[in-house]
Amino acid sequence: MTFTSRPTDRSAARRTLRREVPSTAAILADEQDFTAMRRYRTFPFDDHSSYLRQMETLLRTLTSQGVVTTVGLFDPVAYEKYCAHLALDPDRPDSRSRYTAEATRTGTTLLYEGGPLTRLLPLLVEEADRRAHWDHASALLARAGTCEECGEDLSRAAFSRATHAVRQLLTSLGEGTHHLVCSLAAGEPSLLAVLHTTAHDGARPQLAEHETLVFCTVLAAGLALRTPGGIVSRTTTGPTGRNTTDDAAHDTVRGWSLRDAWLRPLSAAEVFTAYCTDADTGEPIPPEPGVDYAAGLPLTPPPDPHDHH
Repeated sequence: MTFTSRPTDRSAARRTLRREVPSTAAILADEQDFTAMRRYRTFPFDDHSSYLRQMETLLRTLTSQGVVTTVGLFDPVAYEKYCAHLALDPDRPDSRSRYTAEATRTGTTLLYEGGPLTRLLPLLVEEADRRAHWDHASALLARAGTCEECGEDLSRAAFSRATHAVRQLLTSLGEGTHHLVCSLAAGEPSLLAVLHTTAHDGARPQLAEHETLVFCTVLAAGLALRTPGGIVSRTTTGPTGRNTTDDAAHDTVRGWSLRDAWLRPLSAAEVFTAYCTDADTGEPIPPEPGVDYAAGLPLTPPPDPHDHH
């Protein structure tokens, strides 16, 4: 009979327990954020590319050991404010560890599953941007208050109206792969939300729940506060989008503006002008080949119980 020593039992127990304790990492995703952290004497890295390679090696090692690891973003500006608020020395490793724990607890994170960081970080940045726009839109929507005449929650009514608009819009666009962008002139930078969906063979559009929620929240904020903005759709048909006999993919761009708490269709000329003009310089942009610029489709607003107020 073979006996296992107690220390070995303890070591095995610790390894097992380690696999059951999750880890978190907050990463400096871009060169600018990395450079901002280099002003701290205890920050041990000099090169962003080397830093990302070493971080990826660490994450892969943890994953190979069965440790579940979530990854978030390290924001140097938020870190400085965090340290000032708690009277921490920002030039200490334990301060960075405390911030990492807080940032990954309250901020956007993704599960690390062993792939390269070059694929994970763009997804993480995109999700963080989506959450920031959602938070901003939710704060704006909360300002809508209640109707002075009937006491109805106007934010809830606007969200219902936005949901109705999105449902009707997708039905009107029909089959194909649709890429929708809703933008509001609500501060700097503008509020943005993106929605991707595909509809084939008369089936209901396939929608990502969180993406749809953010899109409807941003649109609802614009409807409730009558903020200038609009929606642009780009529909692909062809080999990837079906609904055509052509061998090549074909794109159609349409647009709507927010007016009088509803989406009003733009003309084909207005869509062309909006899509083919540089937003920063005002200079014209050559139209893309194989893209049609069409008028927005009419959308019927639901009855508004506040019209008579």
